[in-house]
Amino acid sequence: MCRWLAYSGSPVLLEELLLKPKHSLIDQSLHSRLGAETTNGDGFGVGWYGVGDTPGVFHSVEPAWNDRNLREVGAHVMSPLVFAHIRASSGTAVQQTNCHPFRHGRWLWMHNGVIRDFHAVKRDLVLAVDPSFYPEIKGSTDSETFFYLALTLGLEEDPPRAVQEAVGFIEATGRRWGVEHPIQMTVATTNGESIWAFRYSSEGKSRSLFFSTEVRTLKMLYPDDIRLQALGDESRLVVSEPLGNLVGAWNEVPESSYGLIKPGRDELHTFTPTRMPEPLSTT
Repeated sequence: MCRWLAYSGSPVLLEELLLKPKHSLIDQSLHSRLGAETTNGDGFGVGWYGVGDTPGVFHSVEPAWNDRNLREVGAHVMSPLVFAHIRASSGTAVQQTNCHPFRHGRWLWMHNGVIRDFHAVKRDLVLAVDPSFYPEIKGSTDSETFFYLALTLGLEEDPPRAVQEAVGFIEATGRRWGVEHPIQMTVATTNGESIWAFRYSSEGKSRSLFFSTEVRTLKMLYPDDIRLQALGDESRLVVSEPLGNLVGAWNEVPESSYGLIKPGRDELHTFTPTRMPEPLSTT
């Protein structure tokens, strides 16, 4: 499995998110406390929004704790919206094209979890991807196929509905192949303006996911914390594991739910996959 982080708010240096916290994503790459594995060393990726119409991405097959280029980039790149992911492969190759976050236009996507028995269901899932998206699939992971299936189902127009339909199709496909619990997931996706984060699993025991308490509340609780005082009130983090032990700073995302982070308001909703007893047409 993997660990990931999504940030939106005041522009920050990447190193403030990835390197400096006590239990940073880099620390989690070696010492994960809540993941399926302690070590997440099968590559990493960072995506950020800045200059240009599309987000920048940086992928490496090096372990995150051992990549000097990440430290260089982290000290010089600043962004108001950042995705970062450390990978623990569930069986597919360790290569750059398998590193998250994945990108399509202005959209980024990252996933912690697994489509179970992917080798058995892969053909059915890939054939359901719209032909216009198929050439963009560069790697071999279940996570990337999941992304392009969601795009096929309208991610760019209605992310919650698209992910609900994609998960429903994955579950229906898995059941046809005799898979007891077809999907395990926490997913984050963004268009550069809003972030959607999902927590769900077919067995109802999903991987860990947390969101940060509102900054204005934390400023009142910790008025002497310089890091908090430098952040705007809209700043928010969604993480696989808390980045520190600050009391009151982290809240668990409920099972089978999704959140929306956008300027002016955040939302939390129930996540229910769309029931799809029959396969999607591939014609």
